[in-house]
Amino acid sequence: MGAVGHEAFVVHGELLKRSDIASAGATGRAATECSTRNLAMGSELSATLTTWDAQVKTVLQMYAHISNHLDYSKKSHARDDEAIAASLRHRNGSAMSVSEIQSYVK
Repeated sequence: MGAVGHEAFVVHGELLKRSDIASAGATGRAATECSTRNLAMGSELSATLTTWDAQVKTVLQMYAHISNHLDYSKKSHARDDEAIAASLRHRNGSAMSVSEIQSYVK
């Protein structure tokens, strides 16, 4: 799970760097330049950019959610494993034998 969560984090970072978000990128500057020169293409390019921006933000949220959820799950399972291991020990800290553990299953 940790590897998948990490990969989602990496993809999120790369998408954030490489996507042309809003007016900060070349597409936004081109839309502004076309609109300034009264070219109809400027408003169409802006509309396309708005749609692209919304879709990229949705994908970014999905990757962030995947990464956060898997990180949480990994930590949660580690805590569960520690609790189980602690419950399978005697008061003095020694491990229970297999036959003792098996008696709880019956």
